[in-house]
Amino acid sequence: MKRVLLDIGEDLHRVALVEDGTLVELYYESKRQESLVGNVYVGRVEQVVPNLQACFVEIGAGKKGYLYYGNHRATSDETKNENKPKVGDSLIVQVEKDAQGNKGAVLTKNISFAGKFLVLTKEDGAVGVSRKLTDEEERNRIRDIVTSLLPEGYSAIVRTNGAGKTEPEFAKEVTQLLEKSATLEKAMYQKPPLLLVEMNQPIAKAVRDFYGQGVEEFVLNDKESYELLLESDDFNGEHQPHLQLYEGKMPLFAEYMVESQSQKALEQKVWLKSGGFLVIEETEACVVVDVNSGKASGKGDLQKLVKKTNVEAAVEVAKQMRLRNLSGIIIVDFIDMVSKDDQKFVEKTLIDAVKKDRIKTIVVGMTSLGLMQITRKKTKPSLHRQMTTKCRQCDGTGSVPSIDWTVVRMRKEVEGILANTIYNHITVEADGRLLYAFAGKNNGYLQKLSDTFDGTVVCVANEEMGFGQFAIDKKKQN
Repeated sequence: MKRVLLDIGEDLHRVALVEDGTLVELYYESKRQESLVGNVYVGRVEQVVPNLQACFVEIGAGKKGYLYYGNHRATSDETKNENKPKVGDSLIVQVEKDAQGNKGAVLTKNISFAGKFLVLTKEDGAVGVSRKLTDEEERNRIRDIVTSLLPEGYSAIVRTNGAGKTEPEFAKEVTQLLEKSATLEKAMYQKPPLLLVEMNQPIAKAVRDFYGQGVEEFVLNDKESYELLLESDDFNGEHQPHLQLYEGKMPLFAEYMVESQSQKALEQKVWLKSGGFLVIEETEACVVVDVNSGKASGKGDLQKLVKKTNVEAAVEVAKQMRLRNLSGIIIVDFIDMVSKDDQKFVEKTLIDAVKKDRIKTIVVGMTSLGLMQITRKKTKPSLHRQMTTKCRQCDGTGSVPSIDWTVVRMRKEVEGILANTIYNHITVEADGRLLYAFAGKNNGYLQKLSDTFDGTVVCVANEEMGFGQFAIDKKKQN
């Protein structure tokens, strides 16, 4: 059974897709860091960068958004000057990707409105149908229905969820999306920055993303949200999923036995049934997955064991990409395979496994170094980036300077002050262990400073300071 769990808290919403008791997809929405993807704004151009054919736009979301105004298919000489915005211009823009790190949100001027069954686009064009719908007769039926419903100046892309839907169902959604589009008509008379349309409310997004994908039940623990969803007429009718309000004393995720699964989704190591394991590491540039044989063992041909472990790993990699929302460039380092046929089999296994993913995923293939390349569309930060923060000591690197290196820095700074400034009284504050190393055996280094310089160095232990952290205060005393 497929069900969606919506755990709605005061500060954090959790949304989980569960298939036969197994957690398949999971994402979090913090009220402090809600996703802006899909939101439409009236923005103000703050800076134009002609060489990049891009500009930075103030949308009132903290960091300025990045908008590419050029034409990817044209050379810079072919880009029309009238497409180039000017500082101070008001633009209607939509968020394509959330801000990440020091980068602001990625914006577009091609406005679209996503529904459960289709995406409405405010531009002339043909009606597209998801490639995952392979039945040609069904594709033609859907295309004819949607084409007849669209007014002039609009086009649409029908999502996979649109399979089997009737004309009244499509008509209802087209009407709802056109009402949202109508808010843009007077937008240019509004003072920027201004939010025009909010498309990414957590509960509405969860329903929109999962509705119709074989989900039989939506379960949520918030009465207000439950009543709002009931008013949408999307539940409890014929061929519609069931909507349930959970009022039990046990936490929702614990009741459906997915709490522990959600915790494992943040672990770096993932064990395979064969005894092998994956190590998943996210970097700024890409995601790297290393496949290890671990405890895997078997009798006979070693290459058969390698192939078996890699096949199992390929299936698990597809699951983990979906569960953790890994995106961008993903590199998988499988165990070395001598046979080209084995390599092709593992690649086909991976291609088949990613077909279950609702996010566009492409298996590019194996490099000459034996590394599998995958790309997965970025929609929002990964689960790990949502649920963790940078360590203040290591700044997210996962390591801190050694005691020896830190002591060298401390000593050079103290010596520089005593030798080159008027300050002659220095207080060094740090963790007790670090101060012990700084002072030297039997306070030998402190004695050396006293003999060499005309000044005083005092050590003050502060056990609340992190490992590798120190502070130096300097004064001039008569």
